[in-house]
Amino acid sequence: MLAAKTWQITPTEALQEVLDNATNGDIIILAKGRYLGNFVISKQITLIGEENAIIDAQGRGHALQLKNSHITIENLTIINWGNDLTDQNSGIYSDQNAEQIVLRNNKLTGEGFGIWLQKANYIKVLNNIIQGSTLLRSADRGNGIQLSSVRNAEVKQNEIFHTRDGIYIISSQENILENNRMHDLRYGIHYMYSHDNQIVNNYAYNTRAGYALMSSKRLIVKGNVTYNSEDYGFLMNFITTSTISDNVIKDVWTKPENKVLGRDGKGLFVYNSAYNTISNNIVDTTEIGIHLTAGSENTQVYGNSFINNPTQVKYVSNKKQEWSFNEQGNYWSNYVGWDMNNDSIGDIIFEPNDGIDKLVWQYPEMKMLMDSPAVLILRWVQRQFPVLKPPGVKDSFPLMTSPHKKFIPRDVSVQINQTKDRDNLAVKDKE
Repeated sequence: MLAAKTWQITPTEALQEVLDNATNGDIIILAKGRYLGNFVISKQITLIGEENAIIDAQGRGHALQLKNSHITIENLTIINWGNDLTDQNSGIYSDQNAEQIVLRNNKLTGEGFGIWLQKANYIKVLNNIIQGSTLLRSADRGNGIQLSSVRNAEVKQNEIFHTRDGIYIISSQENILENNRMHDLRYGIHYMYSHDNQIVNNYAYNTRAGYALMSSKRLIVKGNVTYNSEDYGFLMNFITTSTISDNVIKDVWTKPENKVLGRDGKGLFVYNSAYNTISNNIVDTTEIGIHLTAGSENTQVYGNSFINNPTQVKYVSNKKQEWSFNEQGNYWSNYVGWDMNNDSIGDIIFEPNDGIDKLVWQYPEMKMLMDSPAVLILRWVQRQFPVLKPPGVKDSFPLMTSPHKKFIPRDVSVQINQTKDRDNLAVKDKE
């Protein structure tokens, strides 16, 4: 068996010829400079860039296409690949039944997909920076990282911005997304038809939805932050047997210029999702703290802090729901009960909604009558005669104080300025 070889390449040499002539296990090191073209890697090699080594795809196709297993791509700046989303144009692309692909410490700037991996197993996408283009509408951009039919992937410590979605996962099982930072996007993380995944300690801001979780089960979603989303902090659509815990949802508010009837910022939107646990989360300053609808029952909700949300709960159903577990309820900043025995649990049940709320949801025009004497009398009657109140959510053990420390978001403006400064080189290279 031949010993592995290390190649030292400069921009004056034909990189594709070197890639074709390499043997499995070789290491190819690219010197500073620009390498023009769309390159195909068909051998099991390591491709490493020295500082300012740039792969420039000249506005078409894939910059790097991987056609084998055991490939490592490190420390490259990759720019200017194609923007044909139908052809899945990507900075780094693989649709092979590949294993052991490692993509680490790369900077990618382009209009199509940043990284597209399909049918792969045991892959690592680590500490990459992926930037899309603000010259395109959000819907016309590719996703930052797209995993399709992938298993056992580790996606960690990446930064993604100005793409469509940050990380898009479809039909992919047993993966972990951890410590990624995603901003100025449609969705930070977007899941479809994927099971047994972990979403841990990620940070999303300036999005329409921080985390869009759809048609998936047995997800562990823990320790994540979403800040300054317009429509949803967490969107859960047909999510089952999953755990949503220890997350922070802050400032979910629809912009005034985008306001239409029924479009309100929702901290947690739970649609057709059942048998989940929602615990120990902070939901702070959202138009609606948590909105459940379309059969979203049999969910345990406890240990959460609902703070400064004008509407704490919107529950569109007539089935009773107890939102406590083992005599631990949730903290509600608008709870006006008392604690006579000093056990830190309110002595009266918290019921966030009544029949008037449900009428308003059904007939939004009623909002103009909310302070009328007739509505005030109806609410008083419901309090005096609970039998007249329709079934809904109740918390029998409301917490008198929040179990969480006040959330102080990171200095987002500083992060954005650092991002702009750091990526000036990539922008200039594209020009």
